[in-house]
Amino acid sequence: MKKKTTAKKATAKTTKMAKKPSAKKGGKFSLINNLHEAILTIATAAKNGQVKIKRSELKNVIEHTFLQGAKVAATGQRVRFPVIGVLARRDVKPRKAGKGLNPFTGEEIMVKARPESKKPRWSFPKNLKETFAEKKNW
Repeated sequence: MKKKTTAKKATAKTTKMAKKPSAKKGGKFSLINNLHEAILTIATAAKNGQVKIKRSELKNVIEHTFLQGAKVAATGQRVRFPVIGVLARRDVKPRKAGKGLNPFTGEEIMVKARPESKKPRWSFPKNLKETFAEKKNW
């Protein structure tokens, strides 16, 4: 009798997972996969077989997917945007308050303490950096 209840639970779990293929627990965020799934939901087929997508819906899908990527990056996961770069979270260490020196007047000033924080960090791929470094592209 116990085997039947576990079999029912297993089938219920597999049907739930089949409904949401993008919801991976602990999985990596994939911009391409999420964007592809969202575009498939808004795409419609015309009578002649052409795929139609409304411009406003496409804009909303792209913005929503990028926002999802930013939220995932805020949790600490590195999010890769193809060709553009990588978005990650950077932990900023706290700083104690202290005295500083104004370089122009020479007077002492108080420097405020800075609490620990987390900030976004963007890194560009090597080929994009090389493209900007070449003088022929200026």
